[in-house]
Amino acid sequence: MSENNSYIEERIRELGYELPHAPEPVAAYVPAVTSGNYVYTSGQLPFVDGKLPAVGKVSDAATEGTVSPEEAKKLAAICALNALAAVKQVIGDLDRVKKIVKVVGFVASEPSFFGQPGVINGASELFGEIFGDAGIHARSAVGTPVLPMDSPVEVEIIVEYI
Repeated sequence: MSENNSYIEERIRELGYELPHAPEPVAAYVPAVTSGNYVYTSGQLPFVDGKLPAVGKVSDAATEGTVSPEEAKKLAAICALNALAAVKQVIGDLDRVKKIVKVVGFVASEPSFFGQPGVINGASELFGEIFGDAGIHARSAVGTPVLPMDSPVEVEIIVEYI
């Protein structure tokens, strides 16, 4: 482990990911706030280098303007990384994370799509891989007709830290 990186950031790299910088807000809010020993993140979109890698509704039908559940699951993992970047921005070191307490995931869904839990598993499974038992959390996976910027997914988290 290098001097400037936490154990958790090393673990993220071992899993084949890179912790991004916290995405810039797209409206009037901040990426995360603390209250007591908790961090509450704003909803995080799957931005990569300031852009959404895919837009549209999640659907089992492979039609123009839709995103497959498999691709959406990968995008949910990117949302999770962006949420962790927002957490790091306010507490300074992800090694301070004691527990991922709650994950709320939103999936922009075609009306006939009911696989929102499987999509948000992209975030949940990644938290488990990164944090082990401390990554096991309560969760909601909500289908919605549209998300900001036509993003297929959005994830927000509540984290306890020391």
